[in-house]
Amino acid sequence: MASGDGRAGPRLARVRALCLAFPATEERTSHGEPCWFAGGKKMFVMAARRHHDERVAFWAAAPEGVQGSLVAAEPERYFRPPYVGTRGWVGVYLDIEAVDWDRVAGLVEDAWRQVAPRRLVAEHDAG
Repeated sequence: MASGDGRAGPRLARVRALCLAFPATEERTSHGEPCWFAGGKKMFVMAARRHHDERVAFWAAAPEGVQGSLVAAEPERYFRPPYVGTRGWVGVYLDIEAVDWDRVAGLVEDAWRQVAPRRLVAEHDAG
């Protein structure tokens, strides 16, 4: 998928829906991109619409070791994003032909769990 074709918007909308499904999540603009914050304070996902290159992607907080294993296994899908990559965040390309939405949903959930206050995670898990 070329970054200029019409699928980027719907794919970012799907990421938005995944993020906003978690409690106490809000969307704000940061660095010119939509970002999602947990508990009103910490960003856990940032859209990257040609932010540093011509690719459409998002960046997500990730548990230790996830970034390295995903990037090594599937560099056509995952990358180390600028700035936050040093903290283990993983970049996910959305401008590829077949996005693995089950994996994306899992990465978004992991990202939310990484930064959400423990109380929120416990309440969410209790259900």
